[in-house]
Order: sequence, then structure tokens, then C-alpha cells
Amino acid sequence: MSEKTKLTELFAALQADMITKASFSNILNHPTDRGDNSEENWISWFNHYLPQRYKAAKATIIDSKGCISDQIDLVLYDAQYSYLAFNENGILYIPAESVYAIFEIKQDLNKAHMEYAGKKARSVRKLYRTSAEIPYAGGKYPPKPLHRILSGILTTRSGWSEPYGDSFKKCIAAYTEQEQIDCGCTLMEGSFFYDYDSNVFRKSGKEESLVYFFLQLLILLQNMGTVPAIDLAEYMKALSVQVETIPHGKT
Repeated sequence: MSEKTKLTELFAALQADMITKASFSNILNHPTDRGDNSEENWISWFNHYLPQRYKAAKATIIDSKGCISDQIDLVLYDAQYSYLAFNENGILYIPAESVYAIFEIKQDLNKAHMEYAGKKARSVRKLYRTSAEIPYAGGKYPPKPLHRILSGILTTRSGWSEPYGDSFKKCIAAYTEQEQIDCGCTLMEGSFFYDYDSNVFRKSGKEESLVYFFLQLLILLQNMGTVPAIDLAEYMKALSVQVETIPHGKT
């Protein structure tokens, strides 16, 4: 058996497992239970298969000016440098600088859910992000340019008879810059990635929906590199700190 064939079989098994879990979500009676179960399935999958430098969780995003996003179903953030992430009463708050990507999780892919995902994306992308110099033995690296936060939608099936047809393309092309949906995975229909700069749209077949989504996402994350260093001085401005000079005697 060739390595290519083996890899294909491995991803096919992963996809079948995800579809099985998604099917279990569908038999739950309460819509909230279905939604929560789908979110947990995707979060668990991300945390299991992505490199450990990334962490997936349901969270709210905050910035140094005290603004917050809507609650996001799945936030992909930096696990190494997110030292301001904290949990309050079961709600995880993550600084905007630490976020790589956000995803809305629904059972069906349709116009209403796409528009809802776009509003969630806007609530995150409008937040203020800092970028500090990075000290090293020979001096300081300049602040890292801010990366584009990716936005996507994850579903089990499509509500469109033609999943990524003209109606879908019209929907995805209508977003403002902050609302843009870059990618998505519909387990039973395929995955897509849209480059808004070049207007290039790519989609997979339904047999390769998960593998294509996973590998293309990894490429985008690699190109993104590491998140910028948080300028902690900006976050300290939210504190009521008094500063004064105290003369001291010479020794």
C-alpha cells in the first residue's frame, strides 16, 4: 500500500468518525443540546489534531481598551503566548492579539447562518490589537505586523441544494471587509477556502471535506507565523495606578 493511499484512508476514517459524532448531535431533542454537542466535537477535534502551539476553545475576545466580541463558538488561539487568557464564571476571555482564527458552528450551511457568522467575525476584527517590540540578546525585534484573523464556518450538511453554487458564492462575496468568511467545512458536502485578495475560490469534494480543510488551514496558519507580542503597557492603562517620585538618600 502506498503512503498516499494510507494517508487518504487515515483521513477518511477521521471524517467518518466526525460524521458519526455529528449524527449523534442530530438525534438530541433540544436545539441547545445539539449545538453544544457539535461545538464540543469540533473543539475536541482541533485540540487533538492541530500542533500543540494552537489551542481551541469557546471564548469571548477582549482588547486593551476594554471592548469585547460576541461569544465565539470556536476560537483558535496561541497556547504559548496567551498569558492574559482567563476564565471568569465559566466564560473564557482571550486577548485579541492571541487569536489566529474564529469559527461559527452550525448544523446546516445556509444564508442565515453565513450572515450570522459574518456578524461574529466583525465583532472580533473590529477589536483593537497591540504589537510590542521583542527583546533578545542582541537588541530588540520591531513589533510584528498584525495578521489577518481568519474566519470560518463549520457544519454537518448544507441547506443549499447545490452546496457551493451560485447562491453561496453570491452570499460570500457580499460581506464587508470585517465580515468576510475565509473558509468552511461541511462534513457531508465538502470544504471551501476563498482568497478575497485574489478572488480565488477553492472547494473540495465531499469525500475529502475534512482532509482538505485541515491541510489548507495548516498552510494558512504556517504562513501567518506567530502571533504578535502583547503590549502589556496598553492593557495596564485600564488600571487606576498612581505614580509619584520619592527622593532617596545617597549611599
